[in-house]
Amino acid sequence: MNRSLYYVVPTALAAIALSACSPRDNQAVGQKVDEAVASTKSGANEVKRAANDAGATVATAATDAMITTKINAALAADDQLKAIKIDVDTRDGHVVLSGTAPDAGSRERATSLARAVDGVVAVDNRLIVASKG
Repeated sequence: MNRSLYYVVPTALAAIALSACSPRDNQAVGQKVDEAVASTKSGANEVKRAANDAGATVATAATDAMITTKINAALAADDQLKAIKIDVDTRDGHVVLSGTAPDAGSRERATSLARAVDGVVAVDNRLIVASKG
């Protein structure tokens, strides 16, 4: 069977059905078609917004991961801090440093290194200075 018949037959049947309707029925059908088109456009806009939001979320997560990586690299390259286990967590550019620092100077140095990384909005230094004793 010719493939074009698959498209022509349903279209012809729809045209015959519409022509058999009264003008009032045609108006109702037209309104339903308009409503369906509007609903489809609305749904498409919602999908587009959701896709944009998802893209922004992925971009933010990638940026946060990059910030964390750069801070970890800076800490590892610093002679005073490379032997210290400092946890770095980043969310929306806000960095949290946690762990134990050997002294107050090392604690402040970690804050300075973290702040120097591009994209850092704020640093919450939760490092605890180890007591000597």
